[in-house]
Amino acid sequence: MTQSKFGIPHCGLYSTLILTIIATVTATPVIANSSNFEKIILSPGFEPNKGRVTGYTKGSFPLHNMSKRDQKGNHCTGFATPTPDHIMILKKDFSNLELKVNSGRDTTLLILGPDKSTIRCGDDTGKNKDASITDNNWKAGPYKIWVGNFKKNSQTNYSLLVKE
Repeated sequence: MTQSKFGIPHCGLYSTLILTIIATVTATPVIANSSNFEKIILSPGFEPNKGRVTGYTKGSFPLHNMSKRDQKGNHCTGFATPTPDHIMILKKDFSNLELKVNSGRDTTLLILGPDKSTIRCGDDTGKNKDASITDNNWKAGPYKIWVGNFKKNSQTNYSLLVKE
């Protein structure tokens, strides 16, 4: 067995372990600090156009791998990419927010809060198949948003609207 210049032995098991750790860390969605599409930066009283972004969802990552249910018991479903579609930065606390997807298709939402443990999930909005989440107690900080699709690797264009 040979050693690297740092005195670390080269062996198949050690190399495999390091590669496995690197692959796991880089593939974990909650670690992502970037997004597929534009950020949303909001302060209370924001203009409606500040809360509107667009993108498309197309992925094979099952959102239920992050959480089966959110804190209210809603199912977390759909497929997306491991990287969040948007990052929403709230400059101050909000008492209420509503996030609505508009695609004309069957979409889902998963939002990971700044504390990395608050998860909000949404699915159908009444008769509409597009996802929405309406909730209270939104703390200031960055929120990672995934727009999901029920059909794996199927592309769906959408707009996302955030309202107070």
